[in-house]
Amino acid sequence: MKDFLSKDDIIKLLPHREPMLLLDELTNIKKLFSATGVVNVTKESFFVKGHFPGNPVMPGVLIVEAFGQTAAALTAHGIDKETYDNKLVFLMGVEKARFRSPVIPDCKLELNIEAIRSHGRVWKYKGEAFVEGKKMADAIWSATIVDRK
Repeated sequence: MKDFLSKDDIIKLLPHREPMLLLDELTNIKKLFSATGVVNVTKESFFVKGHFPGNPVMPGVLIVEAFGQTAAALTAHGIDKETYDNKLVFLMGVEKARFRSPVIPDCKLELNIEAIRSHGRVWKYKGEAFVEGKKMADAIWSATIVDRK
C-alpha cells in the first residue's frame, strides 16, 4: 500500500472535482488509521476573490471540508477497491471545530488526521491543521460510508 497519494490518485478515490477538490496530496498514510492531507492555499484559490477582497482568508468551513476530504481519502484508500467502488463518504456531523489563526494564501496547509473510532459504516475522526508548524485549527467530526445511487 502506498504511503503517498498525488492529486491524480486522490481524484481516482474521491468524487470531488475543481473547484471543490481542496486536497492536493495525502502523505504519511497509516492504513485506515492516520494521514496528513496537504492543501496548497494560493492567490488563485477560488475563495480568495470574495473572502475577503484585499484581505483573503480561507473560510473555516473550507478547512473543515479539507479535514473531511482528507478523512475520506484515507478511508477510501484503505478499504478494498471492490468494496469501495460503489460507495461515497459523507460528512455526518462536526462535534467540535476551533479556528486559532487565519489561513492566508501562499501557504501549505497540513491536516494531520486520525480515525479514532469506526462502527460499521460510521467513522469518527480528529484532526489538527498546521501552517509551518503553527496550529491553525482543530476538529472532531463523523462521517459515514453510503452506497452510490
